[in-house]
Amino acid sequence: MMGRQDAPQGALFYDFSLERIVPEGHLLRRIDGVLDLSGIREELQPFYSADGRPSIDPDLMIRMLLVGYCYGIRSERRLCEEVRFNLAYRWFCRLGLEDPIPDHSTFSKNRHGRFRQSDLFRRLFERVVEACIAARLVGAEGFAVDASVIEADASRFHPSDPQEIVWPDEPSRAVREYLAALDASLPNEDDSEPQAPRKLSETDPASAWTTKGRMRVCFAYAANYLIDNENAVIMDVETTPARMSLEVASTKTMLTRTEARHGIKPKYIAGDTAYGSANLLGWLVKHKIDPHTPVWDKGDREGTFSRSDFIYDAEADHYTCPNGKSLVKHRRNFKTARDKPPKDDLWRYRASQRDCRPCPLKEECCPGQPMRKILRSIHEDARDNAREIMKTEAFERSSKERKKVEMLFAHLKGIHNMSRLRLRGPAGARDEMLLAATAQNLRKLAKLTTQSVPRAA
Repeated sequence: MMGRQDAPQGALFYDFSLERIVPEGHLLRRIDGVLDLSGIREELQPFYSADGRPSIDPDLMIRMLLVGYCYGIRSERRLCEEVRFNLAYRWFCRLGLEDPIPDHSTFSKNRHGRFRQSDLFRRLFERVVEACIAARLVGAEGFAVDASVIEADASRFHPSDPQEIVWPDEPSRAVREYLAALDASLPNEDDSEPQAPRKLSETDPASAWTTKGRMRVCFAYAANYLIDNENAVIMDVETTPARMSLEVASTKTMLTRTEARHGIKPKYIAGDTAYGSANLLGWLVKHKIDPHTPVWDKGDREGTFSRSDFIYDAEADHYTCPNGKSLVKHRRNFKTARDKPPKDDLWRYRASQRDCRPCPLKEECCPGQPMRKILRSIHEDARDNAREIMKTEAFERSSKERKKVEMLFAHLKGIHNMSRLRLRGPAGARDEMLLAATAQNLRKLAKLTTQSVPRAA
């Protein structure tokens, strides 16, 4: 006979505990076992007023934000609703069944105020990295670097000509950040003046107009990751406009900061061809870091002799062409030696027209020029060093290990829902990427160091 549930009768008392509800192997229970927020209140104390009503506990706000970034809940309004209904979220945030949930507007006020002023998210990220180091998850033998395009919160259908934009008298926060950063903008990877952008977004002008995003064209930022190859722990993260020169330049920033904050410098660093520029290779060799990156070489030609067909004599400082003639840096003696490198860091080695004009190999060498010219970077020794490393088995291993950073980007967009930013401006993009990288490191730390955290009796 089919049964029927009787009308429920409310009990006067319930024996209920959130501690017993959350399973032992739950992700948040594992993260709670490795998360250390001690001292956060003391660090934020100078940024709170001594008067007025008590504020929301910063420990609660950080835990709620970590829940959101761990589970891809990007909307703070929705995050507050999820914490209201989800018992595991309440347990992780140290909230009882009857405790009120902060209003979503509280996050915005604190993020743009005391959280950003105190650089809290950077400190939180570095604290988690230190926990990974203490747990022996960082081998410090080799690092890998890469960048991924994250679409900005700006419409790709409304690009503007930079010369035609009239900025309002009271610009938005993102516009103020852009205007303030114009004089202090990051240099290009070759330390040259940054090129003027072709298109700007009037809502987030710091984002770059790029073709590398999900869409055909969009405004975007680049998430730059520096990871340890052993367990793919994110050692540092830097957010830049999605321009290749800035992405490559951020490698120096992340390596320098990692050594300064954690005292760790890798023996080698792996990257793709974009990181094989002469300037970066020279910097890496100068700092005694082996570059495991393919050399970005534009000297190869089709149909005529390439630069590799010319032999360089380091002692005599000249090239020898396939016909045995010399290409030299200076063809006349100057009273004052001209050893200062050119502005573009490229020496010019030229053959003599008297040698090239009757040469039987001229059509295979420089058919449209009176003589052959070869450009040699001031960092060519570092480029040669990278070319030799490319022939080793260690380079093959590091090339395979480098794929771990690409997997992190796949998780960033697939699991953490970071294919598009919600906050505008460089500061907003930086805050989002720091929190996302912190969540990724916490998940890895919890997975590799805790099998399960037992529940309290």
